[in-house]
Amino acid sequence: MKKRTINDIDVEGKRVFLRVDFNVPLKNGSVTDDSRIRAAIPTIENLAGRGASLVIASHLGRPMKEKKKAEEAGKEFSAEKFSLAPVFERLKELLAGKPAIKNLAFAADCVGDEVRAAAAALGKGDILLLENLRLHAEEEKNDAAFAEELASLCDIYVNDAFGTAHRAHASTEGITHYVDTCVAGLLMERELDYLGRALNDPDRPFVAILGGAKVSDKLPVIDSLIERKVDKLLIGGAMAYTFFKANGYTVGKSLVENDMLERAKEIEEGAKVAGVDLLLPTDHQVVDSADPINSQRTIPIDFTNAGHVGLDIGIETAAIFANALNGAKTIVWNGPMGMFEEKPFDQGTIAVAKAVAEATDEGAVSIVGGGDSVAAIKQAGLEDHISHISTGGGATLEYLAGDALPGVEALDDI
Repeated sequence: MKKRTINDIDVEGKRVFLRVDFNVPLKNGSVTDDSRIRAAIPTIENLAGRGASLVIASHLGRPMKEKKKAEEAGKEFSAEKFSLAPVFERLKELLAGKPAIKNLAFAADCVGDEVRAAAAALGKGDILLLENLRLHAEEEKNDAAFAEELASLCDIYVNDAFGTAHRAHASTEGITHYVDTCVAGLLMERELDYLGRALNDPDRPFVAILGGAKVSDKLPVIDSLIERKVDKLLIGGAMAYTFFKANGYTVGKSLVENDMLERAKEIEEGAKVAGVDLLLPTDHQVVDSADPINSQRTIPIDFTNAGHVGLDIGIETAAIFANALNGAKTIVWNGPMGMFEEKPFDQGTIAVAKAVAEATDEGAVSIVGGGDSVAAIKQAGLEDHISHISTGGGATLEYLAGDALPGVEALDDI
């Protein structure tokens, strides 16, 4: 997907609408993880340093969904917890002392006369952060009038929010119909470069690691990777139990998608025909459903009985998966190996994180996406040992599945 970027255009004296992904976690009015804000800083500095003024826009959470819930329950909806005000404070801290940045301001809304006036008054290097786009239902509906009003704030549109590129919303797709120049930011460019090469021209051996709860969530990705003849496909997490049950194993009370059993068999057969080495866990950490607190232990998969609940891959599997990465040249990892949020069931995911980092140090290009996978990399302090940590969740999965992303498709071609 060859798209124009900010480095292909002149931004001097132009007002740029920069769509970012500042959908970050908040607690007690403060940002608890600023990774997504930091990821946008290079694009912000680049544009401001080249003489542009910036109108920055993002969503935060799902306020319309919460509003509907509140209305159905007869409760009053408060928009305060969905405000980008705490994000603005953190952005100011991160941009403090940057010579390219002149003035920063926060708008109480994202549309309206006051917002238009504030945007029109921006000078070179000035920044205006708009309030949460999703406080208007028109954003997610991709309302044409709302998109046109957003477009009235700028001369140039830049999308640097890969994490929302799989949604055709007013600020990601609709706005492009009303702005002549629509290009990718530096983060978007980096995402498309790494993921595009992995899918279309990977250095081999190419190894993919998939985890998480459900086969159905990853089915399009699995099909895409097998079709593109990934050399090895490692499957962990709860989704593995659907494969085990399909093969006649006892899985106890582990999570299984019974309606996916036949599909799991088809996946394994498809991998065999394509010459893809599909690896499943050989052992796992389990608890007894009758005494989950005191019964944790690691057993072979075929020792599982009716009362067991599998919650993580075992030591043997972690070693097998690590060995499968030896000599790999391209690695894509999405999804945890177990119930990562609960110790000790984070051990398998952490072990895979270390194995991916070691393979990267040995020369592999590694791409990690998905909340728990990225969290494992950070928890282990391995961020500097990964080639690319994707900021996309659903967008990454849809891209790996070979689907077109509306927010990318809408940008200008080279």
